[in-house]
Amino acid sequence: QVQLVESGGGLVQPGGSLRLSCAASGSIFSIYGKAWYRQAPGKQRELVAAITSGGTTNYADPVKGRFTISADNIKNTVYLQMNSLKPEDTAVYYCRFHTRNYARDYWGQGTQVTVSS
Repeated sequence: QVQLVESGGGLVQPGGSLRLSCAASGSIFSIYGKAWYRQAPGKQRELVAAITSGGTTNYADPVKGRFTISADNIKNTVYLQMNSLKPEDTAVYYCRFHTRNYARDYWGQGTQVTVSS
């Protein structure tokens, strides 16, 4: 079993920055992908950014050039650096760790990010 704990959310003004962290504990062997998703009120959960064990990254179009995903494999932590934040980035952000075939698939509890003046 793997436990994921997110931190770093909060309230920030438009144009500001936040860094989210997601720390994993437990049996993380064979974990292939790590990702951040978000869910705004009344909307479906959507992929924000993902990174593979080989370091390949993928970003949703709305965050390209503003957000950066990174992973520290020694600390078993994945990060999401969010710059130039916009009100439309307001959502609950979730991290996800999974094996290549998603047979093992773990989610964090979510952290609220609010972008408002």
